[in-house]
Amino acid sequence: MRMVRKTSAGADEISWDPYSGRLDTGDLEGLDTVIHLAGENIAGGRWTAERKRRIRDSRMIGTRFLAQSLAQLARPPQTLISVSAVGYYGDRGEERLTEESGPGKGFLADLCREWESATEPASKRGIRVVTPRLGTVLSPKGGALALMLPVFRMGIGGRIGSGRQYMSWIAMEDLVGVLHHAMHCESLKGAVNAVSPNPVTNLLFSKTLGRVLSRPVFLALPSFAARIVFGEMAKEALLASARAIPAKLEGSGYTFRFPELEAALRYAFQKPEART
Repeated sequence: MRMVRKTSAGADEISWDPYSGRLDTGDLEGLDTVIHLAGENIAGGRWTAERKRRIRDSRMIGTRFLAQSLAQLARPPQTLISVSAVGYYGDRGEERLTEESGPGKGFLADLCREWESATEPASKRGIRVVTPRLGTVLSPKGGALALMLPVFRMGIGGRIGSGRQYMSWIAMEDLVGVLHHAMHCESLKGAVNAVSPNPVTNLLFSKTLGRVLSRPVFLALPSFAARIVFGEMAKEALLASARAIPAKLEGSGYTFRFPELEAALRYAFQKPEART
């Protein structure tokens, strides 16, 4: 069943509105797992004060309302999977970041820390809570990759800033696999780095994307230009370095379908490997 915002839900839908407190909790009784993915796109525009408020509220209000609602059920679900992001770690250079690494500083780090804490009512009720910290999800249909595509397809893509900042990423197929794994692996709980075991620098990501699309990658967006165009978002989302490692996933037996970037991108675009 899907949870939707529209007031007239279909047979396989549950209507809810976390801002007004509307939710028919009876439809949630006895479910095995609830997966919560909602949150306003952080890359949808410059971070004005109003936009930052919407980004935060879309995560905090919805997550806490859902966790509180589940905690009040007579037959709550066994598992709540509520996503977070590797933005939790802030800008950490080349440091290898596992789930044991502490939080970073900045708007995204504070947001992710509060976002994960909003699930507390569910965990206090005895529900197993898993908070996958997502990296860049490789989908041409949305997210960061979709925003990059027009520029790279025109042959004017390239690194951002120095290009040395690490990007933690995950193939869409592996994200689905991780969520399925988290549903059934009862030993998995708390924060989980939902990222490939092979994070790459922004420079390597750019070169690999250009190669997969058969486009040149000569240009670069200087750091100062990124800050002028994107403001605070550039510093925290484009120029920050997060070298996250999926220690918990690998320790729990999850096998990545696409651990390497080029294979993941080729599958996403249905581009066969070039023959020599």
